[in-house]
Amino acid sequence: MEIGWREWVALPDLNVERIKAKIDTGAKTSALHAYNIQTVERDGTAFAQFVLHPAQRRKSPAVKCLAPIVDKRVIRSSNGVAAERIVISTALRMGDRSWITEISLTNRDEMGFRLLIGRDAIRKGVVILPGRSFLLGK
Repeated sequence: MEIGWREWVALPDLNVERIKAKIDTGAKTSALHAYNIQTVERDGTAFAQFVLHPAQRRKSPAVKCLAPIVDKRVIRSSNGVAAERIVISTALRMGDRSWITEISLTNRDEMGFRLLIGRDAIRKGVVILPGRSFLLGK
């Protein structure tokens, strides 16, 4: 599968049908814009409860999400600031392929993309064409 440096993807477990993502092989971990992040426990399992805005530069729609927490990690952002982030496990769909991946939660309001897909989320058989965009369509 060939993808561009930015693509429309879906996060079906989070009820997000479409979110514009930047593919960033320089980032190890993927990052999703989230706010009002809380940790809740359900049947002995820790979950992250949060809200996200899937549309760039818009406050609506606001999607309430719940996802299992797999870790808390110190992650260094592109500006060099390290902070502890909650990491969730969720399904990611690109084109006609879907897989489970880990995504850290952070406020990306000031960033150009609400979702950054790092190299750990890219699967075998995926070729990134850095000069192209939206090869998988909408």
